[in-house]
Amino acid sequence: MARPGYRGMVVVMDGYGGDQVRAAERPHLEAGEPLMQRAAAGLARIVGELLDDPAVRPQDGPGSVLLLVGSGDNGGDALFAGAQLASDGRHVAVLRVGARVHEAGLAAALDAGARLLDGPTGPRADRTDAGAADILRAAATPDAERLAAVAAEAAAGADLVLDGILGIGAGGGTPLRSPARQVVDAIRELARDQRAPFVVAVDVPSGIDVDTGAVADDHVLHADVTVTFGGVKAGLLTGPGATLAGRIELVDVGIGADLATMDPLVRT
Repeated sequence: MARPGYRGMVVVMDGYGGDQVRAAERPHLEAGEPLMQRAAAGLARIVGELLDDPAVRPQDGPGSVLLLVGSGDNGGDALFAGAQLASDGRHVAVLRVGARVHEAGLAAALDAGARLLDGPTGPRADRTDAGAADILRAAATPDAERLAAVAAEAAAGADLVLDGILGIGAGGGTPLRSPARQVVDAIRELARDQRAPFVVAVDVPSGIDVDTGAVADDHVLHADVTVTFGGVKAGLLTGPGATLAGRIELVDVGIGADLATMDPLVRT
């Protein structure tokens, strides 16, 4: 069976857990395959198509994208996609909301012409030992308020916002922390004034449990489209995540055969 989607029909999907996806990725990463680059290329292609779609952006011109970038590989995916979009002539702005940043991804984006907006200040911004679960630790309140104001202004002027704050490495239903929490709330507030930009989530909407679709609270950016990599995450098909994900687009990064040997957590 199939169900109505953004374009035509969406085929039935199997949903895999975060541990399953990581297990499927492992041998490819150990072999040196460029999974992040494949993911970013697919993400950039889909975002480019959206920017050229009159139903999404009726205006002329190349279009503009705001990247919300967290500390982990999810932020790296967004940054490498932003680099490709900037190389294609799109206007790309980067807002860091994590304790650190994917340095190679940021360098690629800036070299391609992306613009770096304000970012977190203080010693946390310089840390290099933070993992995915360490993303978005509390910053000083003035810092969070400053970034929220920057985000609201940038999002109001952007055609599309790319949510690359948290991915599958963050754990189950990890709530957003300052300053990402305030940044997301500021963008959500735009919807009340009918000024909300089109939102694309990178792999999963930040803050949902990738296995169950549960959320810790309502501080989650509702996506119009979620571009997910390798295999559809179970949390995009069940619970609140199924609503927050919007339309799902799957990018093949080369792990489909590995996932096919596993029993999905969810079948739709």
